[in-house]
Amino acid sequence: MTLRLFFDEIRSNVAEICNKLGYAPTDFDITETSRPEFGDASCNIGFLLARSLKKRPFDIAEIISSEYNKIKGKFVLGVSAHDSGYLNFTANYSALAGHIITDSINSDYGKIDLGKNSKIVVEHTSVNPNKALHVGHVRNIIIGDVVSRILQKASYDVSVLNYVDDSGLQVADIIVGFKYGGYSDKPPEGQKFDHYCGDIVYVNITERYENDKSLAEKRTLILKELEEGKSDIAKFGDAITRRVLEEQLKTCWRLGATYDCLNFESQIIQSNLWNTIFEKMKSMNIIELEREGKNAGCWIIKGESEDDKVLVRSNGVATYIAKDIPYAAWKLGILDDPFFYKQYAIQKNNRILWETTLDNKDAKLKFSGERVITVIDSRQSRLQNIIKKIMNDFKSKENSYIHLGYESVTLSADTAKSLNLDTGGKSIQMSGRKGIYVNADYVLDILSAKTYEEAKKRNPDLDEIRLLQISEQVAIGALRYAMIKQDLDKLITFDMTESLSLEGDTGPYIQYAYARAMRILEKAEIMPKFDVVFDQLTSHEKELIKTIGKFDMQIEDAAKNLSPKTIAKYCYKMAVSFNAFYEHVKVLTAESESLKNTRLCLVYSFKETISKALHLLGIEAPDRM
Repeated sequence: MTLRLFFDEIRSNVAEICNKLGYAPTDFDITETSRPEFGDASCNIGFLLARSLKKRPFDIAEIISSEYNKIKGKFVLGVSAHDSGYLNFTANYSALAGHIITDSINSDYGKIDLGKNSKIVVEHTSVNPNKALHVGHVRNIIIGDVVSRILQKASYDVSVLNYVDDSGLQVADIIVGFKYGGYSDKPPEGQKFDHYCGDIVYVNITERYENDKSLAEKRTLILKELEEGKSDIAKFGDAITRRVLEEQLKTCWRLGATYDCLNFESQIIQSNLWNTIFEKMKSMNIIELEREGKNAGCWIIKGESEDDKVLVRSNGVATYIAKDIPYAAWKLGILDDPFFYKQYAIQKNNRILWETTLDNKDAKLKFSGERVITVIDSRQSRLQNIIKKIMNDFKSKENSYIHLGYESVTLSADTAKSLNLDTGGKSIQMSGRKGIYVNADYVLDILSAKTYEEAKKRNPDLDEIRLLQISEQVAIGALRYAMIKQDLDKLITFDMTESLSLEGDTGPYIQYAYARAMRILEKAEIMPKFDVVFDQLTSHEKELIKTIGKFDMQIEDAAKNLSPKTIAKYCYKMAVSFNAFYEHVKVLTAESESLKNTRLCLVYSFKETISKALHLLGIEAPDRM
């Protein structure tokens, strides 16, 4: 039971009172009030009935409040009509507290049945396997991972996919470097292979194309061989991309992200998916052959702009979007699955990571869904909108394919300077091709090192292993929270110093609130008894109970709107509420053992709820900071 008890009781009683008064059935809203002096919830019923009853909203609200105060109910302490016309309600926290706190310690607290176990696919990460992950990629990974966790908590059956573009131009670039550019396929001692490919081979070889046309010609030939997938070059390319992918996944796993399946573009090309979807689009009149003009001989997507509409060029070469359409249709289960699956790795919590194959000796599994969410940055919006329209035509259903876009990440001037990047005092936009980016591994190492020193100062009694564990948890928490707390359509300027602060809206601030709660419980040396009456609550206790009780409603909001920020904001509010409680309410030195036990129940409830909420953000909560 959560704060829904309060809202549901209001909804039921207001509807019953309106029926008793002879008012027409009305679909009214109940929302949390913006200011505490207005109570805990407001209802707009007066506004909705004003026209039909020919009365002021205030007069209607006053009549209903008068009737409501005769019954009040179990969870409503008081009702009043505000001058504005709203009907305001004050919660009975003494009655609510026991339900909320007792339920909050259950392992499935916050879980809601929104998805009803329907199948949904989330694709994220999907970084070209020619370089290491940089800070910009991290935002994609964390958005996708957090959305997946939220949807699972909302009772969706979620499959998480990672698309591996192992036959694209950027892979061809590093193959050119290894085969014709003079670069060894063995990195220098101590350097990760993905760092070496991105920092050295890819950057340098792309610079050489302008002055060495023969290298650019070799890239075109290599690209063709990669797509055909039969030659020694294609086999070499597969080996190289898998080595890069292996290192990329180590970074993803370090960040706490896991997946269900790796989908390789080369196998999509070699399967019959493209031919099948091409014929399907022709039969549905989605595409047509252009007969005249500059696109004569091209297959075009009807109704699209000049820049986007070409699907297959007159020479028979498919454009970039042509690779994405069959993959999107496969994710939605529109096409028969040509793939087989074999185990790639065992991840955290024994989650199996599968990979697609074309070998009929491997297993047949299912990773398609009724809906698909593709996490790609907003620069791809135009092409994603085309895919969305085509998928909706195939499914005859709106929102079967969703592009979850986000803005890019820049580095603050101070952070760039600390990483030996001269930006002239300005934030910097990253570019893998130009070599202007910061590896995610490097950022995590720096954050972890800084956290380690601080943790060692604060906890001289802890051993090295524990300090390293704490520093890694805080570093990852800082980075993940910095990437998820903003609206998706807002540019992020990442600053390492700010992200590690124990004050303000940061991951470590929330983790520190959890650690404070753990220290109180450790010092108490007893497990609180939850069969208590929560009367004589202070304002800080009421606020904390109220915040804890909102958990499932925040999950519902986040799942319906695909808004990971909602959970980040909730975690921050809960930490603020607990810290106010910590500063103003005595727990271990309470006036009586009974009061001490009651307050320990609240501390334990907070500890359990913030841990569950942080888990949705992929952030671990250390018990010491």
